Amino acid sequence: MARPEMNVLLIVVDQWRGDTLGALGHPCVRTPNIDRLAAEGVTFTRHYAQSSPCGPSRASMLTGQYLMNHRVITNDTPTAAHRKTMARFMREAGYEPALIGYTTTVPDPRVAHSNDPRFTTNTIAEGWNIVRDFEGEREHYMAYLSGLGYDIPKKYVDIFQPPHGADESLRLAPSPIKKEHSETAWSIDAALDYIRIRADEPWCLHLGTYRPHPPFMAPTPYDAMYDPAAMPAPLRAPNLAAEKRVHPLTHLLLEHVKASNAVRHWSGLASAIDLEGIAKIRAAYYALCTEVDDHLGRVFELLRATGQDERTLVILTSDHGEQLGDHFMVSKRGYFPQSYHIPLIVRDPRAAANGTRGRKFAHFTENVDVLPTILDWLGEPLPHQFDGHTLMPLLRGEVPGRWRKAARYEYDFRDMASRKAAAALGIDPDATSLACVLDDDYAYIHFAELPPLLFDLKADPHWLNNVAEEARYQPVALKYARQMLDWRLAYADRTLTGLAISSDGLRGHA
Repeated sequence: MARPEMNVLLIVVDQWRGDTLGALGHPCVRTPNIDRLAAEGVTFTRHYAQSSPCGPSRASMLTGQYLMNHRVITNDTPTAAHRKTMARFMREAGYEPALIGYTTTVPDPRVAHSNDPRFTTNTIAEGWNIVRDFEGEREHYMAYLSGLGYDIPKKYVDIFQPPHGADESLRLAPSPIKKEHSETAWSIDAALDYIRIRADEPWCLHLGTYRPHPPFMAPTPYDAMYDPAAMPAPLRAPNLAAEKRVHPLTHLLLEHVKASNAVRHWSGLASAIDLEGIAKIRAAYYALCTEVDDHLGRVFELLRATGQDERTLVILTSDHGEQLGDHFMVSKRGYFPQSYHIPLIVRDPRAAANGTRGRKFAHFTENVDVLPTILDWLGEPLPHQFDGHTLMPLLRGEVPGRWRKAARYEYDFRDMASRKAAAALGIDPDATSLACVLDDDYAYIHFAELPPLLFDLKADPHWLNNVAEEARYQPVALKYARQMLDWRLAYADRTLTGLAISSDGLRGHA
C-alpha cells in the first residue's frame, strides 16, 4: 500500500448558521481567521445540512448518505453497523483517523449487547482514534475542570447557572469558566498537540468544537464583545399568532420549545422571549462564534509555521444552524432554513485550486458532499453508497453539467420517549417526518400525514406565507411534490446497486 502524503483537517463547529461569517458581510460578527481561510479557499454560500439535530446530521456527513438511507433519525437512534463511515474509509486510504469532539452515535443493538453502557448515552462512532472526546456526559472535560480547582456539578449543563445576583440588564452573565479553560480552548489545545507531534507524517483529523452551541454564556472577555442593542432584529411574522397559523408543526413547536434550550436558567417558552432577550442571545451567540474563530486562528497559524498548510486539505462546516429568534424559535428544529443553512469553506492547497481562491460559489451544496470530496482529493474511489458529490470540479472552477439545482434536507420530529409530537398532531409516530426541497424560486416541504408547505421565495424570501393551498399555486406544489418523489426514487440506498453477477462472476463496484 502506498504511504499517504497529504493531511486532511475536517473542522466541524456545532450549531453555526450559514450567514454568520464576516466574509459573507454579516453586520455584526467578527471572524477574521475564518475569513482568511475563505480568502485562501472557496466559500459555498448555499450549503445545507441534511438534518437536525447533531446525530442525524453528523451521520449524513460521515456516511455521505441522506437521512432516508442511513435512518439515524434522532440523537438517540442507533447507527446500522454495516454503514461505512469516514473513519473506515480513511483507514482504507491508509490513514489513522483521529477525532477531537464527538459524533453523537449509538451502536447497532444487533451487534452490541443490551447491557452495553453505550446505550445509556451518546458515544463516538467506531473506528476513530480518539484524541480528546466531548461526548455523552463530558466526563473528561469535567475532570479537567475539577483538576483546575473548579467546583463542578454532576451535570455539565449545570455549570452554566448565572452567579447569584448577576446583572442581566445589558447582557447575559458570562460563563463561570475562564477563557483559557473553555471547551473550545480545551479542544483546540489538543488539536495543536496532535498537529505538532504528527508534523512529519500524514494525518487525518476530525476537529470538532462544541461552541457556539448553547447554553449561550461566553467566557470573559468575549461576553462583553457585542452590544445587544446593536443586534439585527429577528425575521418573523408580525405576531406570534400569525406565526402559529402557518402550519400545525409550527404551532406545536411554538407551544412546546422552552427558553432553556438557549439559556439554561430561563423559564417559559422560547416563543415568549421578548426582543430584548433575543438581542442578548444573539450577542452571546456571536461572542461564542468569535471565541471559536480566535482558537481556530491558532490552528491555522501552526499549520503555516510548520509548513503543513502546503499539504493540508482544510474543510470547515457545521452540523446544523440555529434559529436565534427567527420565527419566534431558538435552537434547531422544524423546517426553516436557519436550522439547516450552514457554512462550508474548502481550502485545497494544491496549485490546481489557485484559480478559485477567495471565490464564493452559490451552487447548491450539501453536507453529504463532504466525504466524497475528501476521498476524491486523496484519489480514492467513490462508492455507490454516497448520495453526495465531490466538490473537486468546483474547486478547480469547473461546473459539472448535471450539478444539483436545489438543496434538500429532512427532519424527523418524533419524541422517541413519549411520542408527544405524534399524539399532539394526531398522526402515526412513523409519520412524524418532513422533507424539504428548495431552489431559486420555491421552498416545498412535504409531510407524511400533514398538509404540505410552499413558499414563493421571490415574493416571500423570509418564509412567512404558506401558499400551498392557494389555487394558482397548485400546479407549482404538484411539480415540487413530483420532484420530491423523483429524488427519493433516484437516491434510495444504492450501496450494492453497482454490482451484478455475470458468467465471469461479480462485476461492478459497491
